[in-house]
Amino acid sequence: MTAQDPRPLAGEPLSVDLLNTRWTDGAAAHDLLESTAGLAVWLDSPTVADALVGRDVRADRATLDALLAARSALAEAVESSDGPGAPAARAALNEVLAHGRLRLRLDADGPAQSVETDDAAWLPAWAAVRDWLRLLGDRPDRIRACAGPECVLHFYDTSKNGTRRWCSMAGCGNRAKASRHYARRRQD
Repeated sequence: MTAQDPRPLAGEPLSVDLLNTRWTDGAAAHDLLESTAGLAVWLDSPTVADALVGRDVRADRATLDALLAARSALAEAVESSDGPGAPAARAALNEVLAHGRLRLRLDADGPAQSVETDDAAWLPAWAAVRDWLRLLGDRPDRIRACAGPECVLHFYDTSKNGTRRWCSMAGCGNRAKASRHYARRRQD
């Protein structure tokens, strides 16, 4: 059994969930993927387990290195002032994608597909970057950084009107509301 997931925000789409393996809590920066033990926690999280269902993925150094490359590529795409299509971001994402492919075939039940990677260690990394492409194709404007000034988390806004600003209303949203309230009270 692996340890409990310590991250303040989990359950986002796979690519965003991978980005959120780094966070701050006001006192310090944290990185779930600083060890293979943290990798095991991430691999056991519901988002990842659902994305990799039926696949045997090891929490080893090779998988960790592949995921760190994917997270770095995703961070470059998210943080680039030129957007996710910036040349450096594109190159980094394509480098991860080069390790796998989607194999299409016709089975007795109809069309089917499967993921093939050149090394099993690249499967979670490839799946995360593929998920990022899905989000970009769906609603790229809904991939956002938290509006909290100290927060480094990201989210995929699934709200009806698309106006979500915070990774969590209980965390960053509440701090912002309390800060505005305190500022108004000081003016009175």
